[in-house]
Amino acid sequence: MEQKKKKHSQLREIWRRLKKNRLAVFGLCVLILLVFLAVFADVIAPYGYDEQNYAETLQFPSWKHWMGTDNFGRDILSRVIYGTRISLQIGFISLTGGALVGCILGAVAGFFGGAVDTVIMRFTDILMSIPRTVLAIAIATTLGPGLTNAMIAVAISSVPNFARVVRASTLTVKDQEFVEAARSIGASNARIIFRYIFPNVMAPIIVQATLGVGTAIILAASLSFLGLGIQPPTPEWGAMLSAARTYMRDYWYMVTFPGLAIMLTVLALNLFGDGLRDALDPKLKK
Repeated sequence: MEQKKKKHSQLREIWRRLKKNRLAVFGLCVLILLVFLAVFADVIAPYGYDEQNYAETLQFPSWKHWMGTDNFGRDILSRVIYGTRISLQIGFISLTGGALVGCILGAVAGFFGGAVDTVIMRFTDILMSIPRTVLAIAIATTLGPGLTNAMIAVAISSVPNFARVVRASTLTVKDQEFVEAARSIGASNARIIFRYIFPNVMAPIIVQATLGVGTAIILAASLSFLGLGIQPPTPEWGAMLSAARTYMRDYWYMVTFPGLAIMLTVLALNLFGDGLRDALDPKLKK
């Protein structure tokens, strides 16, 4: 009971510090709005994302089509709204997969040390020596285009960052008294890692994940822009930018609105991530 009260008080303290950061609150509000659009896209979007009307192709923004129409007569606003669902899905799911693998590798490397640490960290060093975009392109090219393969490519490219963050945090936690106490009562290594190590290194993981979602969305958009990610007619912001390249000189709105969607989403994630990092930093406690 006391533990629950302590956790609730800690969460309230984190929320109190987070509320003081107006930019972080703005980012959180934008993220809530984007999640709302993604969940209720079928209700909110005025048209279907693949609904074509060749009598209304390449129309500039108007009261009927607030963001204009593309070369197939599809409503761009509707496609941007549906694209929110795809982009957030890629960002969160791919980063969750990469975080799980990276956290396990980092915790194992930091906890056991020695040869295990050397092998795991040299593997992550090899991955980090390759630019993340190039690594994702290589993986997506090997696996082929598509939603699932794009998420796999983004997930693999995010593993090294989580592995290094968790390893560093594990090294500072593994020699503390509560871990020694767990060893003294015969707790297994797996139990110590998952029951005692992970709960005490969650703060940097949460911050890294929050900031990493924005990078994952940009990376997925880049793959789609190159034709290695989501395939038409599925509405994804990067794919929409790629399809509009031919028309961007005369029909600026076709690239402007999907680009603004990417920019606003990544900005909101970064603002919220920065604020969350400050709120979770114990040095800022009064």
